Amino acid sequence: MQAGHGVRFDWGPAGAARLAKDADCLVVVDVLSFTTSVTVAVESGTRVFPYRWRDETAAVFADQVGAGLAVGRSRAAASSPWSLSPAALRRAPFTPRLVLPSPNGSTIAASAGESTVVAASLRNASAVGQWLADRGWGTAERPVVVIASGERWPDGTLRPALEDLLGAGAVIAALRRCGRDRLSPEATMAAAAYEGVQDIGATVADCASGRELVEWGYADDVAIATELDVCDVVPVLTDGAFAVAE
Repeated sequence: MQAGHGVRFDWGPAGAARLAKDADCLVVVDVLSFTTSVTVAVESGTRVFPYRWRDETAAVFADQVGAGLAVGRSRAAASSPWSLSPAALRRAPFTPRLVLPSPNGSTIAASAGESTVVAASLRNASAVGQWLADRGWGTAERPVVVIASGERWPDGTLRPALEDLLGAGAVIAALRRCGRDRLSPEATMAAAAYEGVQDIGATVADCASGRELVEWGYADDVAIATELDVCDVVPVLTDGAFAVAE
């Protein structure tokens, strides 16, 4: 549980479910997909509804909440312009409400229980750290849990992903710059990983997940995901959707 520490770190839905039991705030980080897409959509004024499943039930849920539905990267078309691609979201027409299916990101968000849930990425890491500190979070009495989503191996087991480690580390480093020094050893090492990289863009582009996206033709998504601290929006889960923090 990393008890006694104000800033804690772990991986994936299982780590979130465990550590969220003793946290005031849960920060979810999924750099090459979910949370970067959330920042792009929310900064344009869209409310983003996370949804756990990428199947036919996602369309039903989108109808229920009166929202557009984001499809997989390769399925984006004129009739379905919104997708899990941040670059496609930038090009797509504005929609006030959008359902974003994400098995990892949405499951992690749902693990928070009564805790506040924040979506963070490399694009808004410093803004998130400052926002959390300004509200008194990140202390032993009001702990923050930062969760790196990771990826999945074909058998469904967690694959720790470098880009999410760096994104989580960026948030933790920002919290430390704001005076939050009660970091767990796990959080300390995540921050050290981020601070030890000189070129975030090149590193993410050359890691396993980044190279995969580039080879599939989504280099623009990697470039957007590594726009370090260009976004001052802090998306907070409110009434089932991520929106700009009050």
